[in-house]
Amino acid sequence: MIEKLIWVALGGSIGAVLRFLIFYIWEKQHHSNFPWITLTINLIGSFLIGFLWAFFAKHFVSPGFRMFIFIGILGSFTTFSTFAFDVFSLAQEGAYRSAIFYVVTTNVLGIGLAFAGYYLCWCK
Repeated sequence: MIEKLIWVALGGSIGAVLRFLIFYIWEKQHHSNFPWITLTINLIGSFLIGFLWAFFAKHFVSPGFRMFIFIGILGSFTTFSTFAFDVFSLAQEGAYRSAIFYVVTTNVLGIGLAFAGYYLCWCK
């Protein structure tokens, strides 16, 4: 059990730092009321989880390493709580079209990219 916790904690710290650095770099260059970077990060994470799921199904990867990647890195890199807060903030500002666009785009493209990543890897 301790080994699993260490794998998840290590991966979580890597994913969180990656997300922070991407947010930091993005914010220095862009100023927008729409949460483009959260959308982008969540879509990249969706694609990666599908792709890596298929890759790991084809190649032996230890359960500890899978936890490191899926729960640790990708779990902390992508973020549902930030997504939820962004939708709430857009709605509070009266930007209802943007909030609906964000919800639909995140869910439809996110799930679509998870499938695309899986099948892109699986078909090779």
